Amino acid sequence: MDLPDYDFMSDKTEDTSTRFVTFIGPSVKRYDLAITTTNSFYGKKLVTDLQAGKTAIIGPDDLEADGYLEYVFKLTQEEAQELGQFLTMVVGAVNFSDL
Repeated sequence: MDLPDYDFMSDKTEDTSTRFVTFIGPSVKRYDLAITTTNSFYGKKLVTDLQAGKTAIIGPDDLEADGYLEYVFKLTQEEAQELGQFLTMVVGAVNFSDL
């Protein structure tokens, strides 16, 4: 079988660390998250909402952007605020090294 010509921009494999967290916020919404730490994305975390099947690359700058969590995870403003408060504790500072 002939493979089509792919123009790879990047193709790498790395070991990552994933934290699985389930919590219920004050709005009584349940959050089931997988937070992956990787050397990619300049230190930002790969955050997956396991219930909704939505993933975003999130750093402190994204948490400060108005409406970002609402948009990417399809949340109400109240839900986004409580998710943002949690993510602020786990995201940390962005690392700009590309090792």
